[in-house]
Amino acid sequence: MGIKQKLGLGVASAALGLALVGGGTYAYFSDSAETKATFAAGTLDLSANPTTIVDVSNIKPGDTMLRSFDLVNGGTLDIASIDLITDYTVKGNGNNTDDFGKHIRVNFLINADKLDAPIWSTTLYDLKNMSPDVIEGNFWSGWFAENGGNLAAGTSDKLYVQYEFVDNGQDQNQFQGDSLELKWTFNGMQGAGEAR
Repeated sequence: MGIKQKLGLGVASAALGLALVGGGTYAYFSDSAETKATFAAGTLDLSANPTTIVDVSNIKPGDTMLRSFDLVNGGTLDIASIDLITDYTVKGNGNNTDDFGKHIRVNFLINADKLDAPIWSTTLYDLKNMSPDVIEGNFWSGWFAENGGNLAAGTSDKLYVQYEFVDNGQDQNQFQGDSLELKWTFNGMQGAGEAR
């Protein structure tokens, strides 16, 4: 290799070395930021207290039974609607020609917390064939007015109900010895979502 070639190769090597050194020492300003997010779901916790509202025996036509119970929202979210589902079974002596539930009237009375007047009456038979919203529906709508129509989180309402074995003025002997087991299920639902 000639001197010109050695000299050219040396210059090329030096230029490459300078390029590597210069590229490695290039500096600039920088910064960074982090964000975090937490999503915690609320809870719905509807309960009734006591869970056995009525337990009576030896009733006869014309008898009434006034009882109270609390609907309690033990959750962290307001309950916007509560559907009442009614079911019952009749145990009898086998000679019934009518449904005992047609002769038990339910009188939905006042809410002690909101001091409302009696508001609605229906039979267990009719109530079994509907599922009214106890906040927005046919009855109890006024009871929850203090909370904007909701059962607010962490609150409860005392409700009064009167059960009546209706004396229809006719022969009701077919119901002697019968019993009716009532089951009420209160289904609480949240309200619509909102911007937060």
